Order: sequence, then structure tokens, then C-alpha cells
Amino acid sequence: MNKTTRRGYALIPVIIAFLAGAVLLVYMFVVHGAAWSSNRANSHLFTAGRLSTAGTIFDTRGKTLAQTQNGRRVFSDSRSVRKATLHIVGDPLGMISTGAHAAYKSRLSGYNLVDGIYSIQKYGRGNDLTLAVSADACVAAWNALSGYNGTVGVFNYKTGALVCSVSAPSFDVNDPPSDPEKLDGVYLNRLFSGVYTPGSTMKIVTALSALENIPDIATRTFTCNGRMRVGGSEVVCMGTHGEIGFQAALNKSCNCAFAQIALLLGKEKLSATARELAFNTPIKTDGIQLAVSSLKLQNASELELAWAGVGQYETLVNPCHLMMIVGAIANGGQGVQPQVIRSMQSPSGVTVYRAITRNSSISISAGYAQTLQKILRSNVTEQYGDNRFPNLQMCGKTGTAELDGKTSHSWFVGFSQRADLPLAVVVVAENAGYGSGVAMNTANAVMQSLLQNKIQ
Repeated sequence: MNKTTRRGYALIPVIIAFLAGAVLLVYMFVVHGAAWSSNRANSHLFTAGRLSTAGTIFDTRGKTLAQTQNGRRVFSDSRSVRKATLHIVGDPLGMISTGAHAAYKSRLSGYNLVDGIYSIQKYGRGNDLTLAVSADACVAAWNALSGYNGTVGVFNYKTGALVCSVSAPSFDVNDPPSDPEKLDGVYLNRLFSGVYTPGSTMKIVTALSALENIPDIATRTFTCNGRMRVGGSEVVCMGTHGEIGFQAALNKSCNCAFAQIALLLGKEKLSATARELAFNTPIKTDGIQLAVSSLKLQNASELELAWAGVGQYETLVNPCHLMMIVGAIANGGQGVQPQVIRSMQSPSGVTVYRAITRNSSISISAGYAQTLQKILRSNVTEQYGDNRFPNLQMCGKTGTAELDGKTSHSWFVGFSQRADLPLAVVVVAENAGYGSGVAMNTANAVMQSLLQNKIQ
């Protein structure tokens, strides 16, 4: 073998290393290019660490929520809109990680693989985003929360459009707090990133598990004397219901009945239903990671299992996730992913993205979904009263999540059966007491706004 041949062979590893490096560079560019271009050091987009140049953000009706004017971000001229939409629009500093300014900054910059952020230099702005939210509905929800911290979410359970997203506490982006630590989690979008003890809203999950695993559940009766001895302690009910059937037990939110159902099911079957509904599983919606809902019964005692079936114990639920579950029930069993962005337009006015309906991992048997629809509808007609939800044909479940030494969280989750209003809603009002109070009133207020404005 002559020297030239040996030298040729010696070059092979160098060539392979070069090609591998080139492939890696291309891969890194494709995967991370958008993030690199949106770095705060990019003076085309940021000024003093604040996003200053980007596309316009609209609500679903075309109301301007944020835009660039003279090299700075300018928000809605309504203070109420600015506060109510803060967590879905985001702030120029990107402190609200799930807001559009942070979660979709590469889209707002107009970045693409071919041209990078050339549109910023050519047009002075990036892509425009039209969100699915209604600013009016967000304001209605914000006002109805009556100063309580918490969250409100509404989405179309057929298309996925997220038409309302509100989180409190909030602030006016034009007048940010000097000491945000004094505001309890003000940068956290509680709809996406919060978890709460679910209270009796969890009985929806227990009820589904009973339908799946107890063949005669529809005809069984349970005894409620106001309290029930389990494992040397007690499960306490909010009433004394006597002999009560399955549907009536959900209507009256009977703790004793649902504790008995949980014990009949056992840890494995209740946990299996929770897994079907994506508990203990990371979920993303429109690229945004939701906080994980958790039900962990491996080491639970009988008493703890009984309380878990009622919605207490260590169970934690993300509000958006629970909204998706009832949305699947309303949609005949098939869940869909909430969609934050409705469409995206390039600076030249071309629509470059339009939201499409995507199924979620949540899927329920059509028969069980239909049964739960009827029971959740009877909750309203037989227990809460249709007058609490005029013209909505509402189905739903309240929750009163008990907390040690504190006033309970107020929950409501449900959906409208009107063909022209296929919307599911979730409300959590922190430390506001019974679910039939602030949470239910807020759910009605936001749904009435959406009905009045014909938004779905």
C-alpha cells in the first residue's frame, strides 16, 4: 500500500467527522433556530430585554390586544381588557411563560427556516396572531370572579377553540406591580399551570369508573346517615340522604355514597379510569405544557381511598385538564385539544396557519359519555335549577374543595347542550366557599356573554 493510499484512508475519519458535524449543525438549526432567533440578545426584537418588535395579537373578533408602535409594544386601550387577558396575551418581558408573547414569540417574530426574521427588517413587524379568545368574555369572567383569585376557562368541545382564558390575580400591563411577590402567583396562568384539590368535581371521574366496573350501578342504592365509619375514622357528608341511588347521589353530591363506590371499585380500578382520562400524564395543548393532574392511590388506606373517590385526599387536578374531560363527555366521548391560536397571518397579509381540530388522548366510551351527559344535565334540572343558567341547557357539577384551616375553593365544571353553543366551562374561585356560589355564578356570567355575542 503506497503512501497516497494510506493518506487517503487517514482522511476518511476526518471526512466522516466533518459530515457528522454538518448534519448535527443542520439538525440543531432546524430544531433550535426559532429559539435562537428569539433570544433577548436579538436587538431586532428586544429593547432592554423587552419584546419591542413583533406582530399584532387580535382576539377572535379582531380586537387588538397587543401591537408594535414606534418600537414598543402597545396593548388594548381598555384597562379591563388588559387585566382580563394578561395571562393569555402575556407581557413584553416574557415573565408569563404561557402567554402568547413568550409561548409564541418565534411566530410573532415571523421566523421561518428560509428567511429567518427577515420580515421584521422588511415590514417592521412579524406575523399577526388571531387568538381564539373573546376579550368581552374574558372581561365578563374577570368581573364575575368578584376579586377572588382563581381561573376561568371555556372551550369549544367540538373544535377546540379556547374562547375564554382568565387567571387571577392579574395586573395592568401598562402599570406592572413594583413588588410582584406580594401578588400570589401573579405570573402563573392558573388555567394551564395551576393544580387544585378538586372537591366533588372529582365525583365525575368516580362515576365514570363505576359505570365501567360495576354492572348494576344504575340500580344500586347506598346508605347515607351523614357520616360513615371507615378504617377507624369517618367520611363526613354535607347532608343526611338516607337510601340514595347512583344518579341522585351525584345530584346531591353525597360523600357517603361516593365513598362506598370508591371502596367497591378499589384502588386499581379507580386508578385505571384516571389513567384513561390522562391523570399522572403530561399533556400539551397548542404547544403549552399543562400542569399534571395526579391521583396516586398505591399506598392509600381504605379511608384515603374513600376520600379520594369524593375528591379529597391528595388528589390534585389541573383546571384545563378537567375542562377537557367534561368536553369529551359532551362530545360523545372523544376529547379534543384546546386551541389558543385561531390563525396566523404573514406581514403581507397571507394566512400561513389556521387552527384545525386535534383529538386529545382523552377518550370515553360513547355509551358511558351519554349516561354522564344525562346525569350532569339532571344535576342542573334537579338540584341547582335551570334558572341558574337561563337559556343555556347546561350540564355540570359543583365542587367545594376543603382545605385545612382555610375557606374551601369553589369549583364549577360543565357544558352547554345547545347546538349553537358547544362550549365547556371550568371555574375555580380560591377560598370562595361552596361551588354553588361564586364558581357557578361566574360560569353562568361567562357563558351568557358568549351566547349574547354568538361566540363559539
